[in-house]
Amino acid sequence: MNQTLDEKNYLMYINGEWVGKDLEVLDVVNPANGQIVGSVPIGGEVEANQAIDAAYDAFQTWSKTTAYERASYLKKLHELMVEHQDELAQIMTAEMGKPINEARGEVIYAAAFLEWYAEEGKRVYGEILPSHMTNKRLQVWKRPVGVVAAITPWNFPAAMLTRKMGPALAAGCTIVIKPSSDSPLTAIKMLELCEEAGFPKGVINLVTGSSSQIGKAIMENEKIRKVTFTGSTEVGKILIKQSAHQVKRLSLELGGHAPLIVLNDANVELAVKGAIASKFRNAGQTCVCANRIYVQSGIHDEFVEKFSAAVNLMKVGNGAETEVSIGPLINQASLEKVSHHVEDALSKGAKIETGGNEISNNGGTFYAPTVISNVNPSMIVMQEETFGPVAPIQKVETMEEAISFANDTPYGLAAYVFTDSVAKGTLLIEQLNFGIVGWNDGAPSAVQAPFGGMKESGVGREGGREGIEAFLETQYVSIAIS
Repeated sequence: MNQTLDEKNYLMYINGEWVGKDLEVLDVVNPANGQIVGSVPIGGEVEANQAIDAAYDAFQTWSKTTAYERASYLKKLHELMVEHQDELAQIMTAEMGKPINEARGEVIYAAAFLEWYAEEGKRVYGEILPSHMTNKRLQVWKRPVGVVAAITPWNFPAAMLTRKMGPALAAGCTIVIKPSSDSPLTAIKMLELCEEAGFPKGVINLVTGSSSQIGKAIMENEKIRKVTFTGSTEVGKILIKQSAHQVKRLSLELGGHAPLIVLNDANVELAVKGAIASKFRNAGQTCVCANRIYVQSGIHDEFVEKFSAAVNLMKVGNGAETEVSIGPLINQASLEKVSHHVEDALSKGAKIETGGNEISNNGGTFYAPTVISNVNPSMIVMQEETFGPVAPIQKVETMEEAISFANDTPYGLAAYVFTDSVAKGTLLIEQLNFGIVGWNDGAPSAVQAPFGGMKESGVGREGGREGIEAFLETQYVSIAIS
């Protein structure tokens, strides 16, 4: 199989075969212009269970391979992703609108997870414990958890896949992937590269189609021992309930509502640059982007002026154009949500500094990068995740006030602080209830670092050495020697 963007019919990958050509299809639409860029089969419970069975059978062999063998496959896939960077990026931009330069960056970031876990898999260490008896030897073994189901989101179709697939495969697990129906084509191209890398049949499987039916199969099939999901908190809570009857292991990376705090002693230019990087990446459609900006009164006006001026220079358009920095929102519902948040803020006294409007552009779902000031906590934009290119700024008088506002949310994924004071920065971070904090850094994500949230933002961590633990069972062994 060698699909291109010009071809309309993509397929699922089950047990080393491309299948689903006889099924009804779901069209994948470019949000920049409304054009169909491909179609995928509408699979359901039958196809999901076929994929699970294939993964289960493959696990019996894959789990017994050495970490070095598994690493060789992952490194080959890493090389292929780098080699096909431009093609993957073009597919990503076409199906979900991400600016092409961002898409290229995501491909390299995604590939890095494969390289990292190819090595990390060699460092899954057990332990020898001091014994309480002279005739016993106590050991701790690490074993792969089993067949993994990975449910990935539309906004990072490559990185969210490899962040799950890399550690799962390195640990000795096999995997069934359900990509978002909004952006499945990137994942399908990556499975083509998996095939080229020579992964054995059944080790990696991909099913597209009905989220409810595929999800039902995943949660009810006892052969699935681990589910890893990135998406909304609402869906995460449903998965927690559904997992209870089999006590399936879960990793959940859920919603966020990230605060960004700028204190009086901050470097304003650095804060503006960091806020731009955080807020407007992928048109604000990331779970870690700054959703609420709190600026101390001493530099509030200067920050608003410089930040708004920088945002005003951002170009909106089709992500395939290299000079574009803001692409479309994923669909019409997202566009309407962003508009509603801004309208609500204006009705409660907010002021538009720049933007604040939908953009008519060749049938695309575009919203202008927007800065609003004179914001207060009663506004929806300060209470809910907007998931769009809107930056609300609230003036605060003290660091303590900023901390109180920042923590006043059920979410706890990411936060950002800008201050040149080591003492203040340390105190801020110690009191912020968020799993990820960027200190004078608007882009803290890194392959080697743990990624995940507190409170309703999720369970577990992805990335870093912590990421592989989610795919391992700890087994205690007591050996009597006489």
